[in-house]
Amino acid sequence: MSAPDTDLIEKALRQAELVVVQDAYHPTATSRLAHMVLPAAQWSEKEGVMTNSERRVSYMPKLAQPPGEALPDWRILTLFAREMGFSEAFPYNSAEEIFSEFSALTENTFCDCSGVSYARLKNEGPLQWPCPRSDHAGTERLYQDAYFSTPDGRANLIPVDHAEPFETPDDDYPLVLTTGRVKHHWHTMTRTGKNEALRRSAPEPILEIHRADARQFGIQDADFVEVVSRRGKVMVQARVTEEIARGSCFLPFHWGREHGFFKSANNLTVTARDPISHQPELKACAVRVRKVLDFPEGDN
Repeated sequence: MSAPDTDLIEKALRQAELVVVQDAYHPTATSRLAHMVLPAAQWSEKEGVMTNSERRVSYMPKLAQPPGEALPDWRILTLFAREMGFSEAFPYNSAEEIFSEFSALTENTFCDCSGVSYARLKNEGPLQWPCPRSDHAGTERLYQDAYFSTPDGRANLIPVDHAEPFETPDDDYPLVLTTGRVKHHWHTMTRTGKNEALRRSAPEPILEIHRADARQFGIQDADFVEVVSRRGKVMVQARVTEEIARGSCFLPFHWGREHGFFKSANNLTVTARDPISHQPELKACAVRVRKVLDFPEGDN
């Protein structure tokens, strides 16, 4: 449900010969379409390492036993691979073995972690990569030596030309829809959706639309509206505001079809991707918005 064009994703999953999902949560939008769900341990129920956005590698100890048949992710993948006939490639018996292989593979690369080990992390605490030797203290700041990981050691500054969105407004779809988050929920509500206080604070997705656009389309604050793109539609209440740019509207993506078939923002979004990063163009698609005079029974 966090991917663009929900219809396309669901069609692909329904037509797949075998869909196996490993997750600590069930049901989710994906696990509902799975032939098999493998229960995974939570972060506190397994041993491992975590690397944060400042390149700091930390050891994460196991604090509790996972419930029922839940297993750590590495164990699930290893057992699954063996069942698929890849036993020789998956000889692992611990998370530490996998990390040791990973850190060795990073040797002489920009993100060299070959000097990091479970033993060091347990005894010394977190380390920042690059950390190329067992006696290296880690790297607090990159590029202090003014050397960059390029053939000549110099930084390459690449100018980027502006590109218009893949889908631009026209007479049939005159508004640009952008999607994003609200403060009360996290991603696809797998966890925050279980919190009663957060659900009360933000029970439904709300479309934000500029006052001038709302006036043009005969929409008043709190009206139910139908938001339509070339791929699908969403039916939500509108919030008329001047806090959003004219010609655009905003819809949070946290709600999936399990909350209502026409509440998922990604029913609308495009599958176009950035040519280099392949990141979906989730922040812009063309839509039209109209007031719903008679709200169809069952659409909520």
